[in-house]
Amino acid sequence: MMSPWSNFARTLLGGFTQLIYPNTCWICSEWMPPEQEHFCAVCRPRLTADPFSTCPRCSSTVGPHLLLEGGCPECRDQSFAFDGAIRMGPYEGLLREVILRMKYATGEDLAEVIARLWARAMSERVRSIGADCVIPVPLHWTRRWQRGFNPSECLALALAGTLAIPCWPNALRRLRATPHQTLQSGGAARRDNVKHAFQLRAGFALAGRTVLLVDDVLTTGATASEAARALRSQKPKSIHVAVMAHGR
Repeated sequence: MMSPWSNFARTLLGGFTQLIYPNTCWICSEWMPPEQEHFCAVCRPRLTADPFSTCPRCSSTVGPHLLLEGGCPECRDQSFAFDGAIRMGPYEGLLREVILRMKYATGEDLAEVIARLWARAMSERVRSIGADCVIPVPLHWTRRWQRGFNPSECLALALAGTLAIPCWPNALRRLRATPHQTLQSGGAARRDNVKHAFQLRAGFALAGRTVLLVDDVLTTGATASEAARALRSQKPKSIHVAVMAHGR
Protein backbone atom coordinates (compact mmCIF):
# COMPACT_ATOMS: atom_id res chain seq x y z
CA MET A 1 0.00 0.00 0.00
CA MET A 2 1.37 3.38 -1.00
CA SER A 3 1.89 6.04 1.65
CA PRO A 4 -0.04 9.34 1.44
CA TRP A 5 3.22 11.11 0.56
CA SER A 6 3.89 8.65 -2.26
CA ASN A 7 0.37 9.19 -3.60
CA PHE A 8 0.82 12.95 -3.38
CA ALA A 9 4.18 12.81 -5.16
CA ARG A 10 2.77 10.66 -7.95
CA THR A 11 -0.23 12.96 -8.40
CA LEU A 12 2.01 16.03 -8.47
CA LEU A 13 4.40 14.37 -10.90
CA GLY A 14 1.49 13.30 -13.08
CA GLY A 15 0.21 16.89 -13.23
CA PHE A 16 3.59 18.27 -14.28
CA THR A 17 4.00 15.47 -16.80
CA GLN A 18 0.67 16.36 -18.42
CA LEU A 19 1.79 19.98 -18.77
CA ILE A 20 5.10 19.07 -20.42
CA TYR A 21 4.05 15.96 -22.35
CA PRO A 22 0.29 16.28 -22.92
CA ASN A 23 -0.23 12.84 -24.46
CA THR A 24 1.03 10.67 -21.64
CA CYS A 25 -1.01 8.24 -19.58
CA TRP A 26 -2.54 9.78 -16.44
CA ILE A 27 -1.81 6.59 -14.52
CA CYS A 28 1.64 5.36 -15.52
CA SER A 29 2.93 8.52 -17.31
CA GLU A 30 3.96 6.48 -20.36
CA TRP A 31 3.84 8.22 -23.74
CA MET A 32 0.78 7.37 -25.88
CA PRO A 33 0.14 7.62 -29.63
CA PRO A 34 -1.98 10.61 -30.74
CA GLU A 35 -5.20 8.61 -31.14
CA GLN A 36 -5.23 7.54 -27.47
CA GLU A 37 -6.64 9.84 -24.79
CA HIS A 38 -5.83 10.05 -21.06
CA PHE A 39 -5.10 6.34 -20.49
CA CYS A 40 -2.75 3.96 -22.28
CA ALA A 41 -3.72 0.60 -23.75
CA VAL A 42 -2.32 -1.17 -20.68
CA CYS A 43 -3.93 0.92 -17.91
CA ARG A 44 -7.37 1.38 -19.51
CA PRO A 45 -8.44 -2.29 -19.38
CA ARG A 46 -6.90 -2.69 -15.93
CA LEU A 47 -9.31 0.00 -14.73
CA THR A 48 -12.45 -0.93 -16.64
CA ALA A 49 -12.40 -4.73 -17.04
CA ASP A 50 -14.27 -6.70 -14.38
CA PRO A 51 -13.40 -10.40 -14.65
CA PHE A 52 -15.94 -11.47 -12.03
CA SER A 53 -19.65 -12.16 -11.86
CA THR A 54 -21.45 -9.76 -9.50
CA CYS A 55 -24.56 -9.71 -7.36
CA PRO A 56 -27.20 -7.44 -8.96
CA ARG A 57 -28.42 -6.42 -5.51
CA CYS A 58 -25.16 -5.30 -3.85
CA SER A 59 -22.46 -5.64 -6.60
CA SER A 60 -20.36 -8.09 -4.53
CA THR A 61 -18.15 -10.56 -6.38
CA VAL A 62 -19.94 -13.91 -6.65
CA GLY A 63 -19.30 -17.33 -8.16
CA PRO A 64 -20.43 -17.83 -11.76
CA HIS A 65 -23.12 -20.42 -10.94
CA LEU A 66 -24.47 -18.98 -7.69
CA LEU A 67 -28.25 -18.55 -7.42
CA LEU A 68 -28.87 -14.84 -6.82
CA GLU A 69 -32.59 -14.71 -6.17
CA GLY A 70 -32.97 -12.40 -3.19
CA GLY A 71 -29.29 -11.45 -3.33
CA CYS A 72 -25.97 -13.17 -2.61
CA PRO A 73 -24.68 -14.60 0.69
CA GLU A 74 -23.13 -11.18 1.48
CA CYS A 75 -26.43 -9.24 1.24
CA ARG A 76 -29.30 -11.72 1.40
CA ASP A 77 -29.97 -10.99 5.06
CA GLN A 78 -29.42 -7.23 4.71
CA SER A 79 -32.13 -4.63 4.24
CA PHE A 80 -31.28 -1.91 1.69
CA ALA A 81 -33.24 1.19 0.74
CA PHE A 82 -31.95 0.87 -2.84
CA ASP A 83 -33.08 -1.70 -5.41
CA GLY A 84 -29.78 -2.75 -6.96
CA ALA A 85 -26.14 -1.84 -7.45
CA ILE A 86 -23.62 -1.98 -10.29
CA ARG A 87 -19.87 -1.43 -10.28
CA MET A 88 -17.00 -0.98 -12.71
CA GLY A 89 -14.78 -3.44 -10.85
CA PRO A 90 -13.55 -4.78 -7.50
CA TYR A 91 -11.80 -2.44 -5.06
CA GLU A 92 -8.33 -3.82 -5.60
CA GLY A 93 -5.18 -3.33 -7.66
CA LEU A 94 -4.92 -0.32 -9.93
CA LEU A 95 -8.58 0.68 -9.54
CA ARG A 96 -8.16 0.90 -5.76
CA GLU A 97 -4.98 2.95 -6.14
CA VAL A 98 -6.69 5.42 -8.49
CA ILE A 99 -9.70 5.84 -6.19
CA LEU A 100 -7.38 6.63 -3.27
CA ARG A 101 -5.49 9.18 -5.38
CA MET A 102 -8.80 10.85 -6.28
CA LYS A 103 -9.57 11.47 -2.61
CA TYR A 104 -6.71 13.95 -2.11
CA ALA A 105 -7.14 17.68 -2.65
CA THR A 106 -4.77 17.40 -5.63
CA GLY A 107 -6.90 14.69 -7.25
CA GLU A 108 -9.65 16.75 -8.86
CA ASP A 109 -8.18 16.71 -12.39
CA LEU A 110 -7.64 12.97 -12.13
CA ALA A 111 -11.19 12.53 -10.81
CA GLU A 112 -12.62 14.34 -13.83
CA VAL A 113 -10.81 12.23 -16.44
CA ILE A 114 -11.50 9.01 -14.51
CA ALA A 115 -15.16 10.03 -14.30
CA ARG A 116 -15.40 10.25 -18.09
CA LEU A 117 -13.78 6.82 -18.46
CA TRP A 118 -16.14 5.38 -15.85
CA ALA A 119 -19.20 6.93 -17.48
CA ARG A 120 -18.35 5.39 -20.85
CA ALA A 121 -17.64 1.99 -19.27
CA MET A 122 -20.93 2.02 -17.31
CA SER A 123 -23.24 3.67 -19.84
CA GLU A 124 -24.80 0.56 -21.42
CA ARG A 125 -25.60 -1.10 -18.11
CA VAL A 126 -27.01 2.13 -16.71
CA ARG A 127 -29.16 2.70 -19.79
CA SER A 128 -30.81 -0.66 -19.18
CA ILE A 129 -31.97 0.64 -15.79
CA GLY A 130 -33.81 3.54 -17.42
CA ALA A 131 -32.65 6.19 -14.96
CA ASP A 132 -34.40 9.57 -15.06
CA CYS A 133 -31.86 11.50 -12.96
CA VAL A 134 -28.49 11.14 -11.27
CA ILE A 135 -27.73 12.13 -7.67
CA PRO A 136 -24.27 11.85 -6.04
CA VAL A 137 -23.76 10.87 -2.42
CA PRO A 138 -22.65 14.16 -0.82
CA LEU A 139 -19.77 14.97 1.46
CA HIS A 140 -20.34 17.01 4.59
CA TRP A 141 -19.51 20.64 3.86
CA THR A 142 -16.45 20.57 6.14
CA ARG A 143 -14.95 17.59 4.33
CA ARG A 144 -15.75 19.08 0.95
CA TRP A 145 -14.12 22.35 2.01
CA GLN A 146 -10.97 20.47 3.07
CA ARG A 147 -10.82 18.44 -0.15
CA GLY A 148 -12.10 21.13 -2.50
CA PHE A 149 -14.36 18.81 -4.48
CA ASN A 150 -16.52 15.68 -4.22
CA PRO A 151 -15.30 12.72 -6.36
CA SER A 152 -18.81 11.25 -6.39
CA GLU A 153 -20.11 14.48 -7.90
CA CYS A 154 -17.49 14.27 -10.68
CA LEU A 155 -18.70 10.73 -11.43
CA ALA A 156 -22.36 11.74 -11.36
CA LEU A 157 -21.89 14.72 -13.68
CA ALA A 158 -19.95 12.64 -16.20
CA LEU A 159 -22.51 9.86 -16.20
CA ALA A 160 -25.46 12.24 -16.50
CA GLY A 161 -23.73 13.94 -19.44
CA THR A 162 -23.14 10.61 -21.18
CA LEU A 163 -26.77 9.55 -20.66
CA ALA A 164 -28.20 13.04 -21.39
CA ILE A 165 -30.28 13.06 -18.20
CA PRO A 166 -30.36 15.60 -15.32
CA CYS A 167 -27.77 15.54 -12.54
CA TRP A 168 -28.80 17.05 -9.21
CA PRO A 169 -25.61 17.45 -7.11
CA ASN A 170 -27.42 19.42 -4.39
CA ALA A 171 -30.44 17.16 -3.95
CA LEU A 172 -29.00 15.43 -0.88
CA ARG A 173 -27.52 17.14 2.15
CA ARG A 174 -25.16 15.44 4.58
CA LEU A 175 -26.31 16.55 8.01
CA ARG A 176 -23.21 15.75 10.02
CA ALA A 177 -19.54 14.97 9.51
CA THR A 178 -19.63 11.27 10.25
CA PRO A 179 -16.33 9.49 11.01
CA HIS A 180 -14.91 7.59 8.05
CA GLN A 181 -16.66 4.29 7.41
CA THR A 182 -13.27 2.57 7.12
CA LEU A 183 -12.78 3.26 10.84
CA GLN A 184 -15.93 1.32 11.76
CA SER A 185 -15.67 -2.36 12.64
CA GLY A 186 -18.41 -4.35 10.95
CA GLY A 187 -21.63 -3.68 9.11
CA ALA A 188 -23.68 -2.82 12.21
CA ALA A 189 -21.20 -0.12 13.25
CA ARG A 190 -21.20 1.31 9.72
CA ARG A 191 -24.99 1.44 9.65
CA ASP A 192 -25.10 3.20 13.03
CA ASN A 193 -22.42 5.64 11.90
CA VAL A 194 -24.50 6.98 8.98
CA LYS A 195 -27.99 6.57 10.45
CA HIS A 196 -30.09 9.67 9.65
CA ALA A 197 -27.01 11.34 8.14
CA PHE A 198 -28.75 12.49 4.93
CA GLN A 199 -31.65 14.75 4.09
CA LEU A 200 -33.39 15.40 0.77
CA ARG A 201 -33.58 19.11 0.05
CA ALA A 202 -36.88 20.69 -0.97
CA GLY A 203 -37.61 21.29 -4.63
CA PHE A 204 -36.55 17.94 -6.11
CA ALA A 205 -39.49 15.99 -7.49
CA LEU A 206 -38.59 12.30 -7.43
CA ALA A 207 -42.07 10.78 -7.38
CA GLY A 208 -42.35 8.06 -10.00
CA ARG A 209 -38.75 8.54 -11.21
CA THR A 210 -35.97 5.99 -11.45
CA VAL A 211 -33.05 7.51 -9.54
CA LEU A 212 -29.39 6.65 -10.01
CA LEU A 213 -27.41 7.23 -6.81
CA VAL A 214 -23.66 7.56 -7.44
CA ASP A 215 -20.71 6.97 -5.09
CA ASP A 216 -17.06 5.99 -5.54
CA VAL A 217 -17.01 2.79 -3.45
CA LEU A 218 -19.66 0.49 -1.97
CA THR A 219 -18.62 -1.89 0.79
CA THR A 220 -21.42 -2.93 3.14
CA GLY A 221 -23.95 -0.68 1.40
CA ALA A 222 -24.65 1.25 4.62
CA THR A 223 -23.90 4.74 3.25
CA ALA A 224 -25.71 4.21 -0.05
CA SER A 225 -28.70 2.69 1.72
CA GLU A 226 -28.99 5.58 4.17
CA ALA A 227 -28.73 8.10 1.32
CA ALA A 228 -31.38 6.16 -0.60
CA ARG A 229 -33.58 6.14 2.50
CA ALA A 230 -33.62 9.95 2.46
CA LEU A 231 -34.66 9.87 -1.21
CA ARG A 232 -37.52 7.48 -0.47
CA SER A 233 -39.47 10.29 1.21
CA GLN A 234 -40.38 11.52 -2.29
CA LYS A 235 -41.56 8.05 -3.39
CA PRO A 236 -39.36 7.42 -6.44
CA LYS A 237 -40.19 4.44 -8.66
CA SER A 238 -36.82 2.84 -7.90
CA ILE A 239 -33.30 3.69 -6.73
CA HIS A 240 -30.19 2.06 -8.16
CA VAL A 241 -26.60 2.61 -7.05
CA ALA A 242 -23.65 2.95 -9.43
CA VAL A 243 -20.10 2.91 -8.07
CA MET A 244 -16.56 2.70 -9.34
CA ALA A 245 -15.74 -0.27 -7.15
CA HIS A 246 -17.07 -2.72 -4.60
CA GLY A 247 -14.84 -3.46 -1.64
CA ARG A 248 -14.93 -5.73 1.39
